[in-house]
Amino acid sequence: MPSPKESISLYFHVPFCTHKCGYCHFYVLPNRQDLKNIFMQALAKEWSLRLPDLMDKEIVSIYFGGGTPSLLGVEYLGEIIEWIKRDVNFDPLTTEITLEANPETITFSLMQAYALVGVNRVSIGIQTLSNTLLEKLERQHSAEKAIEAVWASYEAGLKNLTVDLMYDLPNQTLAIWKETLLQVSKLPIKHLSLYNLTIEPHTTFFKYRDLLLKTLPDPDLSLQMYELAQAMLNSCHLKQYEISAFAQEGFQSKHNTGYWAGRPFLGLGPSAFSYWKGKRFRNIAHLNRYAYLLNNGNFPLDFEEQLDPEASQRELLAIRLRMREGIDLKTFQQAHGALSQETLQNLTCLEEQGFINKESSRISLSQQGVLFYDTVATELI
Repeated sequence: MPSPKESISLYFHVPFCTHKCGYCHFYVLPNRQDLKNIFMQALAKEWSLRLPDLMDKEIVSIYFGGGTPSLLGVEYLGEIIEWIKRDVNFDPLTTEITLEANPETITFSLMQAYALVGVNRVSIGIQTLSNTLLEKLERQHSAEKAIEAVWASYEAGLKNLTVDLMYDLPNQTLAIWKETLLQVSKLPIKHLSLYNLTIEPHTTFFKYRDLLLKTLPDPDLSLQMYELAQAMLNSCHLKQYEISAFAQEGFQSKHNTGYWAGRPFLGLGPSAFSYWKGKRFRNIAHLNRYAYLLNNGNFPLDFEEQLDPEASQRELLAIRLRMREGIDLKTFQQAHGALSQETLQNLTCLEEQGFINKESSRISLSQQGVLFYDTVATELI
């Protein structure tokens, strides 16, 4: 029998946006056709260069992130999916193909067209259903448009829908947050990702961080918001399966689960990250330089690092602990080698402090460990 093919994921960074929000730290470009043409020509070259690495792999998930990938256009996105169908081991019936979209870009006909070229999961950036907060975040849609966009996608045949929500927003109250959660619970979604606002360097928000920080919820209110989300989402059949992710049974994100499980992924497009063959690397975050390097037959890398096996093992342990199901340490060590005495001692310490639960050889985060995951990760890494 032939040996089973290694499971991997593909990520495509599609950088086009109608507007860069004040908190956004991702590489984005104006929504212009000339830039899309350059992008597609260069991406085709990168795909060809990477193809030899993919021939013995099984594609589990494909994720189009950005940016706002729904702006790329059905023809171009369909072309990328056709490359994959043509060139690698890929089953469109079982592979999860996710497209990120912002509500203002979504119409019934557009989503129907994306479904026809192979998209089977859509991630919609709602963020909040408070119009006041949407304006503060510089989002280009209203709460009403966000709700309409979810229903339009669902009615277009895309039943596997996920939405993003944000908390820790300027002047956000528990009542405002509760109302957003209540409205979202009535939508036909299968999955939800939860993020707290972070003010990152090289963003508009960072320039005004001193003023903004005064308006953000304090740590106690932030914890209340998170715990309220846990309670309300779990009660409407969106069960928490990872620190930031909730899903109906059978609709956990294959792509993100791969990240947390340490599955190799290859990122294509300007600024895309990869975790591949014991290395971590990132493409250059500049479209013209990305295209120039590829036109000359070179990989468009910004940086590349060989991962230290022991450090990589500790990092994977910490990342896998994000999953609520936890980790079987016996199985983990069989796959990734014995844990060092120091790591085992750190796990014992975290258990004694109430951050980790242990049953037989399985460890998982306690509720305290979920709330203070950064403490757990710092201790392990």
